Amino acid sequence: MVNAYILIQTEVGKAASVAAEVATIPGVISSEDVTGPYDVIVRAEAESVDEMGQLVVARIQNVGGITRTLTCPVVHL
Repeated sequence: MVNAYILIQTEVGKAASVAAEVATIPGVISSEDVTGPYDVIVRAEAESVDEMGQLVVARIQNVGGITRTLTCPVVHL
């Protein structure tokens, strides 16, 4: 199982609606709007790195109002 935090920048005024829509996507554990350099932080899980990539590129990045994402996989050192 692969877990990741996905940091999302949105268009002005879109953080709450983006967080709500992303929260409905299968594989998303949590989705919250925040302050700072990013507008939404998502925690997601997938069976593999490839599936995580598909989740981000095919599902999350297609949500309207998103301008940029940064995926941070969780590692156990």
